[in-house]
Formats: sequence, C-alpha cells, structure tokens
Amino acid sequence: MSDTFRLGYVPGATPGKWARVWRERLDVPLDLVQVDAADAVAALDRGDVDAAIARLPVDKTRLSAILLYEELPVVVVSRDHLLAATEEDEVVTAADIADDVVHLAADDVLYGAGPGSESPGSGGPVPGLRPVAYREDGSIDVSGTPERPPTTAEAIAWVAAGAGVTIVPLSLARLHHRKDVAYRVLDGGPTAPVGLVWVSERTTDLVDEMVGIVRGRTVNSSRGRAAPQPAAPATTAKQARAQQTRAGANRKPASGSAKQPRKPQRGAGAGGKGAGGKGARGRGGTGRRPR
Repeated sequence: MSDTFRLGYVPGATPGKWARVWRERLDVPLDLVQVDAADAVAALDRGDVDAAIARLPVDKTRLSAILLYEELPVVVVSRDHLLAATEEDEVVTAADIADDVVHLAADDVLYGAGPGSESPGSGGPVPGLRPVAYREDGSIDVSGTPERPPTTAEAIAWVAAGAGVTIVPLSLARLHHRKDVAYRVLDGGPTAPVGLVWVSERTTDLVDEMVGIVRGRTVNSSRGRAAPQPAAPATTAKQARAQQTRAGANRKPASGSAKQPRKPQRGAGAGGKGAGGKGARGRGGTGRRPR
C-alpha cells in the first residue's frame, strides 16, 4: 500500500467530511490536493492524485466515476442590479436577464460553449445577450471574437464593475463572493454534477476505501475495512494461574452443595390450620393473591 492517499478536489468542492471519516478509520495519511477543474483528469493521468472530486461528465472508457451531488446554477449580478433587490431565496428565470450581457468564464463548467450557442454536451442555450468584440478605437467588431474572462473569479470581478452578469455553480459563487455582488438561483438552468473520479486501471484497495466512504458504507459493512487493531498481549503462565485462582474464589457453589434451610410457610405447622383445614383454602390453595 502507498504511504499516503492523495485526494484531489476542484474549486468549490468540500471534501472535509469524507476526509474526516478517512482519518477516523484508517492509519494511512490523506493529502488533500486542490486542482483546477480543467486539470483534474490530467492530474489523475499524471498520477499527481489517486482520486479526485471533480466535475462530471468524464470519459468513462478509461475513468471510473461516482456521482456525489449536483449543484444549482446561480446568476451573479452587481449590487446595483434590480435582481439584487429581490429576496435571497427568490429564484430568477432566463427572462429576468434577457436584456443583460452574460459573460461566461473560459473555465465555465455549466454551458461549455459561448453565449447564444447550443453545442453537444453543453447546458443548452445561454440566456441573455451575447457579448460583442471591440476594436482598439472602441468601435464594435461584428466579426471579431468577444473577450472572455479567463476564470470564474475574473468573471465575477467584471460583474462587480457593471459589465454584465455571469452564471456559475452555487459553490463557486460562494467561493468567490464579494460584497459588491449578489447571486440568485437560476430556475431551469443546467446543474453542475460533481463526482469521485479515478483511473479505472488504478483501482487500488485505498481507492476502494474512499469509494466506500463517499457511498456512506459503515466500518462494519461487507466491503468496509477498518484500521487494523493491535494484537492483544500474550498471557503468561503465571498470569493464567492467577486468573484461575481468582475465578475459583468467585465461583458459586455447585448445585449439589449444602442448601440454606427453607423458611417455614405460614400456617403450615402441625398444630395449625394445615392441609385440609381452613388455612389451606385461605392462604395456600391456588397460590394467587387474595382479591
């Protein structure tokens, strides 16, 4: 077995609860390694990590994956936007941002394509207006490629500056939250699935351990493995004799031993109200308590 298990996780993922269970059950050290969402599979291929909590889908012809949860999409707007005045638990629709320019980051994990497009594997058409490209003199270049923020953090910074809105998974909105922006859940938007991923050909015992933990298996389940328990110390001959002596001193008398004399029953004396007398009917007889 490896001396350490390396678990990668993408920004926004929270591996803490699974790491805590691992450390409670196993003596093998666990290293948490943050990797970019776009680099998670490459980190697995390079062997930088043994498994990763990553964005799905992945290539299942060579990778194994277990779905852990799906994140809700949120619209991030500036504090000056009308949607920022709505209640925090209020959802918005695509119609609510139909007149806003939507900037998707280059590392977008929801749509996988530019605004206004619907390519295979994407989250569908991006709501809102398509960004435009500008020439150096400030005029619009209708044939140019619009600039995209390189990261989700940068896209939220653009939003804070009033450049438009962006759509990201809820965890990333929380991770990059700023006081000058707000976010609301986008009703009907694409979800962002997150799963445990590893290279199928490298399914080791420790990978199986992590699979069991994220699936909620208990330590006593058929496929769970607890940390090895230390062997009990050997009992010496002297200790064994001492234990036998103590056991003999505390042993109860055998069934054939002398018995304690029984208490005479009330009314059972020779001169009293014995068998066939009034005492037998009133006190003995059926053995029931008088009503």
